[in-house]
Amino acid sequence: MTLLRDHDLARAFDHASQTYDRLTAMNPGYRADLLRSARRLRLPRGGAGLRLLDLGCGTGASTRALLKAAPYAHITAVDASSGMLERALTKPWPARVRFLHLTAEELHTSGQGPFDAVLAAYLFRNVTDPDAVLASVRALLLPGGRLAVHEYSLSGSRAHRTLWNAVCRGVIIPAGTLTGDRDLYHHLRRSVLAFDTAPAFASRLTRAGFADVRTIPVAGWQTGIVHTFLGHSGSPSAKAAVS
Repeated sequence: MTLLRDHDLARAFDHASQTYDRLTAMNPGYRADLLRSARRLRLPRGGAGLRLLDLGCGTGASTRALLKAAPYAHITAVDASSGMLERALTKPWPARVRFLHLTAEELHTSGQGPFDAVLAAYLFRNVTDPDAVLASVRALLLPGGRLAVHEYSLSGSRAHRTLWNAVCRGVIIPAGTLTGDRDLYHHLRRSVLAFDTAPAFASRLTRAGFADVRTIPVAGWQTGIVHTFLGHSGSPSAKAAVS
């Protein structure tokens, strides 16, 4: 099962950036589910005085969700694809939101942070070493800092795996082929099949040092296919924040 990685994957996203928003708009609940994940961070005071990281921001859909959930926060949004960032920057943003061209692996040496919370949407399937990236994320969080991961991570059920394959073959890959991005959407299908199941990723988060890890399936057709994973960086004082 061949997957795109690193520069090859960034280039594929660069190419897809012009049509990416139109294709994701075809997915019922795509933006609403991102907003639910951002709100599950339960950030106080509308985010006033908080510094947040949107890791793998793409064209800004997850950034918009984070901004709606915490309208007064300062948000740093990063992505490895320059094309996706260019699309994000065509949209209106308050001065408290900034975009940076960085890979997840570069974060720990970038001088960014610390952060009060991190949202990572559709990211961890696409990194070569998720454990190393999780360690970097935890190091960038303040004590008690919160993490929400919004990710394609199958439940482990054969029915959910079969549904994912059917949707990819019937809708996602044909739509991506029409836009000239067949390789990227084949990668999407394969990366989900190759990635951790939801219980396995929750265990990975715990091994990485995150505390009070919870897994919440999204609603609708993606139940058992997309999950929100919540945790915090280990401070006892933050335990109630993700309960």
